[in-house]
Amino acid sequence: MNLCSDEIATVLPEFDSDLSASLFESFDDGLYIGMMSGTSLDGMDAVICQFNSGSGKNIRNDKPLTLIATISQDFPARLREILLALTLPNGTQSLTAQENEPNHASELDWFGLASLRYSEFASEVVNKLLEQANISAEDILAIGCHGQTVRHRPNFGFSLQLIDASIIAERTKISVVSDFRRRDLAVGGQGAPLVPAFHDALFAQKDKLQILLNLGGIANITVLPPNGDVVGFDTGPANILIDAWVQKHLGKSYDKDGAWAKSGQIIEPLLEQLLTQPFFAKTFPKSTGREEFNLDWLEDEISRFVKNNAAEDNSEPFSPADIQATLVELTVKSSSAQILPFIEKHPDNQAFIYVCGGGALNGYLLQRLQANLPNCEVLTTEALGLAPTWVEAVAFAWLAKQTMMGETSNLPAVTGADKKVVLGQVCFA
Repeated sequence: MNLCSDEIATVLPEFDSDLSASLFESFDDGLYIGMMSGTSLDGMDAVICQFNSGSGKNIRNDKPLTLIATISQDFPARLREILLALTLPNGTQSLTAQENEPNHASELDWFGLASLRYSEFASEVVNKLLEQANISAEDILAIGCHGQTVRHRPNFGFSLQLIDASIIAERTKISVVSDFRRRDLAVGGQGAPLVPAFHDALFAQKDKLQILLNLGGIANITVLPPNGDVVGFDTGPANILIDAWVQKHLGKSYDKDGAWAKSGQIIEPLLEQLLTQPFFAKTFPKSTGREEFNLDWLEDEISRFVKNNAAEDNSEPFSPADIQATLVELTVKSSSAQILPFIEKHPDNQAFIYVCGGGALNGYLLQRLQANLPNCEVLTTEALGLAPTWVEAVAFAWLAKQTMMGETSNLPAVTGADKKVVLGQVCFA
């Protein structure tokens, strides 16, 4: 049961308002674990951190955050295979039951099995993190775990995250906050992106135009203007296509530093075709996922491109590396095109682009971003004091803290919600 401080005073009349408020304040300065497994399905990141109350914004100067310990674990191969199948409509039809898996399983059977295995794996990651950090479970106030998004349909009012918080709470002996999207959806929002409120709380500065570009499976931006409301939305695909293409052709989970993409040539006509996908023309609030951008969609687009250009005598053959270069440019063009209008609104302020997520480790992608945003300085969030690989995990620790304190953490200007609400459900240990 999630209660605000006024509701606690009502349900427990012997508690006065000052005491009920102090119950929430006790959650302010403690240790939290944040966990993240994104659309790219490359593994699970987890952190232990502390948010220091009373500090102002700007992690670089005021140190509102102490990052205590981190861990990153690849998914077990079979779990990743099942998760990937569940993210695609009818994708589980390609799965064949193995030992200790249901025969003739429906999509719901696979969902239930994956929820169990995902949560068991998440529990192992937490316990290993605690062991490595030499920190007791009793010292952690809560775990913020988003779960694995397997279907995101905000246009139909729902989003499905695969997780069993009860298993994680039982196996770690720590309370778990999960199910962050649905309360925002209930008040008319997209349920995504979730992290702009965290970006605003820790990074915003009054005298700078800052734009955070998260390059996970999907790319999304948070605009932190020197004055005005925070804006944030998904801009399109990032590693979701880049990783899928290198996996298909090189058998690698990712293109290290973008070296393979850099060896290819951008296919400009194909890029122009890909950019006609309707999502790019939508106005924000907007969010997307594997439902719209996946390997099947890409291969259909490539087939259509080849067919439409087959009659051209001057057409040149292209290689898989050329496609990879084009996919990097798709991420760059789609994100930079949606960043530029905000820069133009603030001509007197130099804009700083801070990149986080796995894409921040792709040197070629960052080079192309800088080339497409020549009047901006493109950096990673390392310049703000937080390594790009841990930003989203820390964000879910912060979201868990907000929930435990009864504080709102959605931004209506970002998600399109009717009002601010407390996100997340708590499963107490």
